[in-house]
Amino acid sequence: MKRDIFQAIADPTRRAILVLISSTALTPNAIAEQFDTTRQAISKHIKILNECELLQEKKMGREIYYQLKIDKMKEIDQWLQQFKQIWESRFSQLDQVLMNLKAKENGN
Repeated sequence: MKRDIFQAIADPTRRAILVLISSTALTPNAIAEQFDTTRQAISKHIKILNECELLQEKKMGREIYYQLKIDKMKEIDQWLQQFKQIWESRFSQLDQVLMNLKAKENGN
């Protein structure tokens, strides 16, 4: 079953796992050591991230290393772009209002 990518990032623990593995591949045990929860709970989070295709698995001997699939994060970035444009527009409008207020203040 493929899950929605936004389901994966909805949980703070899964977001923390993504940050953790964004720079280096880690085993499930190494990931679990970073959290104050059970290994089983981390395994469930890893499973969801894997089902959302946010993880890349590398087998080395008997160990499995998980690394972030950065290309998959583009889906999230593309969705957020619409909001980024709105925020930038509103910040520009706010800048203009502040400049007008400052001009009025300096003019008096």
